[in-house]
Amino acid sequence: MTSILLLTFLFLVAGVVAVPLATRAGLGSVLGYLIAGIVISPALHVLNVDVEQIQHFAEFGVVMMLFLVGLELEPAKLWDMRGRLLGLGGGQVVLTMAAVMAAGIALGLTWTVALAAAAVLALSSTAIVLQTLTEKGVLKSDGGQASFAVLLTQDIAVIPMLALLPLLAVSGAGAADAHDAGLSLVADLNGWQTALATVAAIAAVVIVGRTLTGPVFRFIAKADLRELFVAAALMMVVGIALLMSLVGLSPALGTFIAGVVLASSDYRHELESDIDPFRGLLLGLFFMSVGAGINFVLLYDQFALIIGLTLGLIAIKAAVLFGLALVFRLRPTDRWLFSLGLAQAGEFGFVLLSFVVAGNILPQALADQLLLVVALSMLLTPGLFIFHDKVIL
Repeated sequence: MTSILLLTFLFLVAGVVAVPLATRAGLGSVLGYLIAGIVISPALHVLNVDVEQIQHFAEFGVVMMLFLVGLELEPAKLWDMRGRLLGLGGGQVVLTMAAVMAAGIALGLTWTVALAAAAVLALSSTAIVLQTLTEKGVLKSDGGQASFAVLLTQDIAVIPMLALLPLLAVSGAGAADAHDAGLSLVADLNGWQTALATVAAIAAVVIVGRTLTGPVFRFIAKADLRELFVAAALMMVVGIALLMSLVGLSPALGTFIAGVVLASSDYRHELESDIDPFRGLLLGLFFMSVGAGINFVLLYDQFALIIGLTLGLIAIKAAVLFGLALVFRLRPTDRWLFSLGLAQAGEFGFVLLSFVVAGNILPQALADQLLLVVALSMLLTPGLFIFHDKVIL
């Protein structure tokens, strides 16, 4: 019990101290959590803490994040943004993946490994970019809105990535290895039976979300106890995540679908307010565990390679984004804001890396290198915004 309390206190102190300092310095909360994890990593090593196990637990914050993303995606809003979502957002994801995959093959990777790495690196940091654009007061500008469209597309693209990446697994291992740690409803089923079970699970999420959510929450509301409503919201998210895990799918996929289904619900705002604090705490824990797990020995041993890969990634993404900005006729200053602001890898890269390693899709050695590239590119993002403000403008 004492060790658990000590570990909890250590993480809380690190987050409470590092995040405000990072925010004041213009680095953003995500980088603050990463730095906090880096700072406490020696203490975790002394205490023999299994950082990877903490990270697996904290990944549930990502599940909650995708549920909240789904709640924001009302069909009418998506339809109004369809041009930029498909053009700017879709173009960025596809072209960046193609360019990074080509670079990976040129460096000697197989096409499956290069494609998985490209999916990890194609995404940008929603948390850093949106917070920075908001703080600078440019989110409503043309460049800011174009950036928002790309980030929203990337958030949506995570879902098919989580569903399709297991197909790239070495020797067909992927999904089974990723989900063999617990109960399964499809372990003894053949291919078509597994497919039917998967479709049935998704259909159940949609049907239950549309038909039962309202009556259940109205029944709970009669008790007039806030904690029951919070418990019900958590019950729903955890239940959907459990169902997806039982049929061999990503829990994030199910909660995202549920969020979209409930986007027009009368209880949407209550769900957001109830889930958001838990999402924030678990995501903070996740990013701290990522920071604590950074392999600085590897960075020291392969410093030139890691820095080269990081700068190469930023250059590729900035070039793709600048080309799209020209095609969609953004103003010159907005082009640079758009291109430099989204040139980093993002927090979902950490999620996909843990997913593809667990699914036997990427070798651990390459994943460790990519983890450093993602983290370093995010750490360089404030510098890119400063370069835009001081040099471009």
